[in-house]
Amino acid sequence: MRCLLIINPISGTSTKKHVAATVTQTLGAAGMRLDIAFTRGPGHATELAADAVAADYDCVIAAGGDGTVNETARALVGSDTVMGILPLGSGNGLARHLEIPVSLHAALKVITDGNVVTCDHCTVNGRPFFCTFGMGFDAAVSDRYASRPDKRGLVNYVKSALGEFINYKSDTYTICADGVELTRRAFIIACCNASQYGNNTFIAPKASISDGLMDITVVHAGSCLGTMLTGMEIMAGGLHDGARVHTLKARKVTIIRSAPGSAHIDGEPLKLPVRLEVECHPDTLKVLSPGEMKIRPLLTPARCVARGVSHSIADLFRK
Repeated sequence: MRCLLIINPISGTSTKKHVAATVTQTLGAAGMRLDIAFTRGPGHATELAADAVAADYDCVIAAGGDGTVNETARALVGSDTVMGILPLGSGNGLARHLEIPVSLHAALKVITDGNVVTCDHCTVNGRPFFCTFGMGFDAAVSDRYASRPDKRGLVNYVKSALGEFINYKSDTYTICADGVELTRRAFIIACCNASQYGNNTFIAPKASISDGLMDITVVHAGSCLGTMLTGMEIMAGGLHDGARVHTLKARKVTIIRSAPGSAHIDGEPLKLPVRLEVECHPDTLKVLSPGEMKIRPLLTPARCVARGVSHSIADLFRK
């Protein structure tokens, strides 16, 4: 198998100095041929991956966070080139949903095992996303977090969320999906191909990346207490329909808001217009993965924490 490794040297919070050597050694021992490229800025991973498809590489491996994964994957959509993921970012939402460990050595084993999962991808106004697209509070947090690139990691993301929460004002949205029309003042609207934002934050616990549908989660604007309770349900993997939340599944959805503004695609902030056309495209991306995460409230978050600790300890002993 001929592979291209694309490394984003500035993703996440840890150094990437050892990544190239470790991947070269591991994949070489498995009989794979490896070329390596480092990204130089936004959009470069897409260029590198597109060149790899044109050159008939069997696999392109994205080493970085959700932004790097998105840039790489958009060039592989519709091709026979398989994507591998080495989750080295801050959130790693797609990797976590696909049961790819947030550990370099354990993630490399997923690649050498060679199990391929065929996934959907989605677009909003033609822009591809693979994990989540959102508006509202989560987009405002992404804006704030991205404004401090020197302050990455979960702790600083939480600080950004708390700082934004104090003064955040919810907007009104009209959502049209499969004959259903809703107009709601919403705290969050998330269109989800996968179950989580990242860091095991389960905004759509019933989502599947291979069912040809998006899961749309609408968190209604409400009291601070109600919003905090919803936040606890999200972290526990137990979010469900109720007075504070509305969920639906759809292949296509149109969202209209009161004014252009902030949004995020796979955690990366951007500005989008008033009218948003969101669509799921089935069976368009091949990824090396053990399979999809199935969410069980409380049990899945606990398992994720335990597995993360186990892999961290194992990585320490390898150093």
